[in-house]
Amino acid sequence: MLNSKRHGTLAAVVVMTAAALAVTSCSSNEPAKNTAASGGSASEPVTITVQTFGGGANFGYKKAVETWNASHPNIQIKHENPTDRFEDVFLPQLLQRLQAGSGAADVVGIDEGAMGLMKARPQFFADLAEYGLDKRKSDFPAAKWENGINKDGKLFALGTDIGGMAMCYRKDLFEKAGLPGERDEVTKLWPDWTTFMEVGKKFQAANPGKSDPKFLDGPNTLYNVLLSQEAPKNGNVNYFDKNNQLILESNPAVKTAFETVKTFSQAGMTAKLASFTPPWNAALKKGGFAVMGCPAWMVGVIKDNSGPGNAGKWDVAGVPGGAGNWGGSYLAITKQSKHPKEAAEVLNYLTGKEGHVMAFQEANAFPSSIPAQEDPAVKDLKSDYFNNAPTGQIFGESVKGLLPVFLGEKHAQVKTSVEKVLEGMDQGSIPYDQAWQKFVEAGVKAAG
Repeated sequence: MLNSKRHGTLAAVVVMTAAALAVTSCSSNEPAKNTAASGGSASEPVTITVQTFGGGANFGYKKAVETWNASHPNIQIKHENPTDRFEDVFLPQLLQRLQAGSGAADVVGIDEGAMGLMKARPQFFADLAEYGLDKRKSDFPAAKWENGINKDGKLFALGTDIGGMAMCYRKDLFEKAGLPGERDEVTKLWPDWTTFMEVGKKFQAANPGKSDPKFLDGPNTLYNVLLSQEAPKNGNVNYFDKNNQLILESNPAVKTAFETVKTFSQAGMTAKLASFTPPWNAALKKGGFAVMGCPAWMVGVIKDNSGPGNAGKWDVAGVPGGAGNWGGSYLAITKQSKHPKEAAEVLNYLTGKEGHVMAFQEANAFPSSIPAQEDPAVKDLKSDYFNNAPTGQIFGESVKGLLPVFLGEKHAQVKTSVEKVLEGMDQGSIPYDQAWQKFVEAGVKAAG
């Protein structure tokens, strides 16, 4: 859920990855048949700690936790969200705690990008089949389900959200620049990235001043949208092949995403902001840019950082070039949990239809649960903040037919390292003619 929800810097993790582990978080749906009975199975009250990450409303669990705790006096959820940065804060801390054998939560959230790392370390997580959760297979798209199975063939995690793609834009800034403001008209403006560039040129021509807003926020969101689209065209891989060999330099998906970002940066269309940083947050509130790549979970990030004063100014349009998937997360039970059966009830609840629906209503975390996707509360949901955009329909369409993209064991480390190069290139500290070489070098170093 991807906020730094999902994304942050990972310098620290590169050193620790081989020995360490991931983050904690708890959740559960209606109790699985072979788990303790709902609401009072424990002989004494049990507290299950669920630890997640992400800015804004993060996983969207406030109402879900309150609802559960009100009806389960003997199994209480304690939800913690210690940071909005996954890769460089939450992940290394989780890895340290897992390796140390203490300090991890009962249930932990894991960003999609670290699932390869966690799948390779089955010793740290409970086998969910022991609590009947393997019966949930039909609830999830095949790709989401299969990504929760570790190297030993055991189910260790169930999906929370999925990051179907759109573009979020400032309706007011578009209209001020003489561009259409209505979402359907905006979507028609950019069927592909070439026409998207033309829209950007028109926007910048209407905003020539140094203090005027830029078309795009920075390199990160654009790069991730592009990579999510290009990877399925190139074998459903990005940084690593399915044998976990680094292919960053040779994969056309990575090169295409890099070169496109470089083109937009050289054209002066970015505000030169690194995502999920204080300047980026401030620009969201002040209208420092007009468009950004927008997986479903980003809607909640924008709302919380832009603030109530910008309600109705944002809207959601289609993404150039078709669908894509950026981010999405999972919940797993650590083997450190002293109450794994109760933790399984909580995980089952949070990853079930009810938990998914409440998370979407609260944080626009689009469900990976098929029953939740089909629920009218999701399908018909509109966002008042985003000019009454039908976010349920928009993101529902965006996740249809998504194919699984292989993410290697060190995907998170490589991702963070190469994106730092993109930021340096965009901000001017790395010359454009040296950026690809530096990008490749950073990825090779992070991959070890």
